[in-house]
Amino acid sequence: MRFVIQKFGGTSVKDAGLRSRVVDKVVGAKDSGLQPVVVVSALGRYPDPYATDSLLELVRGATGSVNARDLDLLLACGEIISGVIVAGAIRERGRPTVFLTGSQAGIITNGTHGEARILRVETDSIRRFSRSGHVVVVAGFQGISEDGEVTTLGRGGSDTTAAALGVALSAESIDIYTDVEGVMTADPRIISEAKPIECLSYNEVCHLAHEGARVIHPRAVEIAMQRNIPVWIKSTLTDAPGTLITNHIDAVHGTLDIPSDRVITGVTYRSGLVQVRLHEKGAEAKKEALKALALAGISLDLINYYPDLVAFSVKGRAGRQVASVLESLGVQFEMESGCAKVAVVGAGMAGVPGVMARIVETLDEQDVEILQTADSHTTIWVLVRESDLHKSVRALYDAFGLGDYS
Repeated sequence: MRFVIQKFGGTSVKDAGLRSRVVDKVVGAKDSGLQPVVVVSALGRYPDPYATDSLLELVRGATGSVNARDLDLLLACGEIISGVIVAGAIRERGRPTVFLTGSQAGIITNGTHGEARILRVETDSIRRFSRSGHVVVVAGFQGISEDGEVTTLGRGGSDTTAAALGVALSAESIDIYTDVEGVMTADPRIISEAKPIECLSYNEVCHLAHEGARVIHPRAVEIAMQRNIPVWIKSTLTDAPGTLITNHIDAVHGTLDIPSDRVITGVTYRSGLVQVRLHEKGAEAKKEALKALALAGISLDLINYYPDLVAFSVKGRAGRQVASVLESLGVQFEMESGCAKVAVVGAGMAGVPGVMARIVETLDEQDVEILQTADSHTTIWVLVRESDLHKSVRALYDAFGLGDYS
């Protein structure tokens, strides 16, 4: 049986008109000879009444009486409501359809409420209903622990559900439907002419997703990568081809392969950061400071370690906590709020000289001060002030010819 996983986000299922488009996609896949397994998110986004954040708002202020176990029971309701409604819409088109909760679909997780990890997928129920000709609709974002407790998978959990089902069913592809036509070369809110990227490697899209491109959760990509299941990012609203994520593009597009001659694939960013500069010459003081921040549960990013300086960034809301920890240790430090991390991503940059030089030259021409840098084989990060964010993204987009995508 040739399975395809079709995952629809909250904005794709929030009203009857959009759900009609969802059914079009499902029926189209069925008519083409594929067996769709449909994964749904909760309806809409906050303040829509059944969105996940809306359900969280119901218990805000009552966190002392609502524990993590009970909260998972509440949050799982959003996808159940969505799944029942979508299954009904498909059934109205004359297609036999069954809805399964995460537990009924065999999504077995560990017992960590709110951030559960999938241990395995028991596919017997999905396969049985599929063999009888049913379209199977599965509630995303949820599963069940081995001791029978309902769990949720954290942010991006429906993407994770889709990827896990794709791997477990050896699906032809995992199709993620959203309100954009694929992974874009840059944020369209900054670069109005940004275009969808035709093809990406798993590694590239993981970096783009980690650094602000919110079309798919990076954990889902990592799961799909384990079995090389192709992932498509498509629009519910159009029939545009979307973005293909795979390391085997030649299997889909003939002779096209990754890596190609592209050096840079896209530019993305994360804003609302605080840079911390720890001025200590002694290794012991630096070590104790970093250990204390870790014990306080503070996640550090973009870390540069030098003999007399440690520089790193944190999310803005962690700034006060960082200051409190460092002040208690009596170490010398300074902080700069209002920072943003711009990421230039491309599998083709590995081993190519001059990429960093071009970034520095480009930003210098725009009078943008680079506060910090870091790099990997596929990504170069620069920390800039938020006031310089838009012109930094625009300048790098132009410098690397991202507007020339065909």
